[in-house]
Amino acid sequence: MIRALKGATLLALALVATAAQAEETAVRTEHLDLRLVPMAEGLDDPSSLAVLPGELLVVGERTGRLQTFYNGERQAVEGLPEIQTAGQGGLFDIVASPDYADTGWLYFTYSSGDAASTATALGRGRLAGDRLVEVESLFEQNRRSEPGPHDGARLAWLGDDTLLMSIGDRGEPARAQDTQDHAGAVLRLGPQGLAPEDNPLLEQAGYLPELYSWGHRQVQGLAVDARGDVWAVEARDSGPAELLRLRAGENHGWPEGSDDAEAAGADFLDDLASGELFADDEAIAPTYRFAEEGSPSGLAVVDGRHYPAWEGHLLVGGMESGQLYRLEIAAGEVAEAEALLDASLGPVRDVRQGPDGLLYVLIGGDSGRVFRLEPAP
Repeated sequence: MIRALKGATLLALALVATAAQAEETAVRTEHLDLRLVPMAEGLDDPSSLAVLPGELLVVGERTGRLQTFYNGERQAVEGLPEIQTAGQGGLFDIVASPDYADTGWLYFTYSSGDAASTATALGRGRLAGDRLVEVESLFEQNRRSEPGPHDGARLAWLGDDTLLMSIGDRGEPARAQDTQDHAGAVLRLGPQGLAPEDNPLLEQAGYLPELYSWGHRQVQGLAVDARGDVWAVEARDSGPAELLRLRAGENHGWPEGSDDAEAAGADFLDDLASGELFADDEAIAPTYRFAEEGSPSGLAVVDGRHYPAWEGHLLVGGMESGQLYRLEIAAGEVAEAEALLDASLGPVRDVRQGPDGLLYVLIGGDSGRVFRLEPAP
């Protein structure tokens, strides 16, 4: 049984002695006493955060701007490809390659195309001062469509240095059940953007070679734990948001149930009722449904170097709730859930653990900020 912890509070304790000192905020949780330390501010609709060696922060804004922060100094980064921001399009996610120290590659997802039609794409480049250099377009989904909702796209590296990339259903739920359409799917790609030869559906007729899983609405958080299990979070348009443990080569069921399926239209409902698409027992059930409508965004698996009581736990951001949720996983299920923050901070857009082992929280909106969540002294 899940024990939902109610006692976690956020105490706003201003520690400012002079105007030059940053304001820190104490965070008391069930297992740890922490503090939020401001790292960056003045962000416009930030979408993702990468933490590089040496505490260099790279922040992507949905509007197509990339910025770095180091010791409080901000620098705009030029060199991104043209990015379309119509609908919910824009710059989505950014991650460093597993061999970043040797190669310097940063991978990013974005909307390509024009005002009439867009596709979710993957690119990479190397950071050289205030520019991305050697920028390459690696992959683009196979069907463009009118700009709208649910473009995606989150990234996560597997232990074999292949890359998972999510793509939303583009506001057309039926596409998530079309295995010859990249929309509504999680893909597995090699470092050059190609389908690896051991992909789960590579040689099966009727399936795109890049598919890792399908039946997704809009994955907004993607992470891989130490055992190699892949976790994802996504919101539903009716009912609570879900935590999913992805299964390679499997259908994760979106849209399922009469409320969710209504958005797909009459033809899709007919197919669903006749069993022509999939039966309930063919879809992978979610591991956990959130108790409140939080619009999950961002997902990290905690390495316990600085947070020993949280080893292997999941942290999930909440856009609508303004929360950061901690989920303890035991025997493949959520055994404990805790809300950590005060919603007054704003929408939590992303959460990452840096090479230094410390946790970083990205606050979204038009006054975006980055905080470091570190153990209290």
